[in-house]
Amino acid sequence: MHRYMKGARSERELLNIFYNMGYSVLRSAGSGVNSLGPDIIAIKDKVCIAIECKAWEKNRLSIDMDGYKKLYEWEQNTKFPTYIAWRMNGKGWFFIKLDELKQGEKDYSITRIKVLEMNRILDSILPWKYEKIENKLQENIMAID
Repeated sequence: MHRYMKGARSERELLNIFYNMGYSVLRSAGSGVNSLGPDIIAIKDKVCIAIECKAWEKNRLSIDMDGYKKLYEWEQNTKFPTYIAWRMNGKGWFFIKLDELKQGEKDYSITRIKVLEMNRILDSILPWKYEKIENKLQENIMAID
């Protein structure tokens, strides 16, 4: 599958996860192509989370210097927590803080092993637990039946 199509599909997947959890969500137009901000912005109860999505099956995730600088400036300007969300096939989404990426000569990066060790999944970046939201969704489904 073409890299852009895979990335766009992954962005929509994460967007739908947030939407189904009751967030208002936006996907940036032109994300991935000379973008000035993150791919997704999720807002709920005055809490805003900014996310740059990556769906790579490599042992290392990297972001070029300019891309990192734009995300860092976005986070500093908005004060919204900004994460890199790395989708790993068969393992799901993992969330990386910008300051956890290591600066190299040409990019900022982090290894798959390090991300798996940190194990920062969606539930751990939210101000409330996913299980509560999941239970509420289940209650709504049962009420409809």
